[in-house]
Amino acid sequence: MKDVLFESHLASLPLLHRGKVRDIYAVGDEHLLIVTTDRLSAFDVVLPDPIPGKGAVLTAVAGFWFDYTRDLVPNQLATMSLEQAVPDVRERAEIEGRAIIVKKLKALPVEAIVRGYLIGSGWKDYQKTGQVCGIPLPPGLRMADRLPEPLFTPSTKAALGDHDENIDFEQTGKLLGAELAEQVREVSLAIYRRCAAYALERGIIIADTKFEFGTDSDGRLVLIDEILTPDSSRFWPADSYAPGTSPASFDKQYVRDYLETLDWDKTPPGPKLPPEVIARTAEKYREAQRRLTA
Repeated sequence: MKDVLFESHLASLPLLHRGKVRDIYAVGDEHLLIVTTDRLSAFDVVLPDPIPGKGAVLTAVAGFWFDYTRDLVPNQLATMSLEQAVPDVRERAEIEGRAIIVKKLKALPVEAIVRGYLIGSGWKDYQKTGQVCGIPLPPGLRMADRLPEPLFTPSTKAALGDHDENIDFEQTGKLLGAELAEQVREVSLAIYRRCAAYALERGIIIADTKFEFGTDSDGRLVLIDEILTPDSSRFWPADSYAPGTSPASFDKQYVRDYLETLDWDKTPPGPKLPPEVIARTAEKYREAQRRLTA
């Protein structure tokens, strides 16, 4: 496996899509090969500097959670091996440890966001309205307070370069149908509650996260994309957690905080990162993996 991979290049498979972090290839008519690169996006902009080893960390962490939650909801993982999908040894060496084979599914047009703590855009919303995405909350909550109950606050999925938009549950029902929307909400909250409790035992608070779902040919709900990684979630060290301030993190919030100090308008191209920010970010990702999967 390459130590750093900004883009994958597999001549043996058709490239379907290069996303913010993942490269997706077709494997026949029924499967996809997803390569998680070391690209880092912040504020929906792909930054020019990769984070060494990040793709391997995300792949390992997501693989762990897919296994841990498989009794709650089916997931995208296929039984096909990487050797079957990419027979060429040299090509396979480039993506080993950062590639998975998944079933081809129909992705739902919403992101399932679950918030357990009051932070980020939820905190800003609460300060203005006393609500988070239209859901009323008790008065007097502080930044980073634990919410009385985890909240399901879905958003639309934006195209590359655009920003996701929060939607309420009624809009979600219109997009998915009432029954499927309710299923997505219940499954998302169930996954969050179970995994947040597991992570807390290992010293990590999962403040919030996003899930993505699809449906198979029979219309069954399937968990897709990634799950509870440092890219899709806000991870805080439990031993230093203190409401009223923005906690330290094991995720890319560290990079976001650095970028907020720059004179950058959050549109492409993204600024280059100093070597110390790259190294510190890589270590935060590895530490999250060690704590969660050891």
